[in-house]
Amino acid sequence: MSESNTNTVGIVGAGTMGSGIAELVASAEKNVVLLDIERGIAESAVGKIEKNFGRLVRRGKIEEEQVPLIVSRIRATEDYGDFSGADIVIEAASEDMDLKKAIFAKIEENTEKSAIIATNTSTLSVTELAMNTSRPERVVGIHFFNPAPIMKLVEVINTAKTSPETLEQAMEFARDLDKYPVVAKDRAGFVVNRILLPMINEAIFVFDEGIATAAEIDNAMKLGANHPIGPLALADLIGLDVTLSVLSVLYTEYGDPKFRPAPLLKEMVRAGHLGRKTGKGFFEYGRR
Repeated sequence: MSESNTNTVGIVGAGTMGSGIAELVASAEKNVVLLDIERGIAESAVGKIEKNFGRLVRRGKIEEEQVPLIVSRIRATEDYGDFSGADIVIEAASEDMDLKKAIFAKIEENTEKSAIIATNTSTLSVTELAMNTSRPERVVGIHFFNPAPIMKLVEVINTAKTSPETLEQAMEFARDLDKYPVVAKDRAGFVVNRILLPMINEAIFVFDEGIATAAEIDNAMKLGANHPIGPLALADLIGLDVTLSVLSVLYTEYGDPKFRPAPLLKEMVRAGHLGRKTGKGFFEYGRR
């Protein structure tokens, strides 16, 4: 792996994405400051990360003695002041622009001017976030995919304000994590979601029109297009509420009818059938 000058990484948000990024970064021998609104939430996330490593030990992926050392690199906090020594701080909160702007303001107040402020957003404007700071040249999108420790791709979002040095540092950081970085312009959905979400949406239209069953649609795409998972099962995995939210952003940003969310998707979200996390979506799942 390449070497960058990124040694300490701050992460805001100890949910699925934030904790996944923390696990990944700590495994790459970097220090992590994991922040959430309550220290207990961040501490709980560290506990889950430790359990994840326990599973890797049982599968023979890592040595047992490595686990305490990796986990010791992650510091749980609720204090933005703990980001004072961070080289990069990654915001991994909910897809809400006002919330992200508020988080960016706190990050900016508590980091050195040389620190990169990054967002893990999958659809929102990185430029709008950057222009809400006094150092837009140090703002970049670093979009990991779920689960972050496993998925190889990282989209690095280059805005009109991002400096070449910031972009290169973000790319090197991704390579440090043994990821494959792809540079994308700041356009809604970037590369993957702009291509993927319309495909999922069209699969929902096909299902709603009764052209084939959910299982047949997914099997057709797995066997006919060599996809590892069908589009409807993937929507259930992502969460139908998240799927709808991303499509709505794409539709608003581009004004193109090809992004118009399928009425059935809206109906299912209103009914609380959100996929795996609720036990019912296009398929049924045992509740955890």
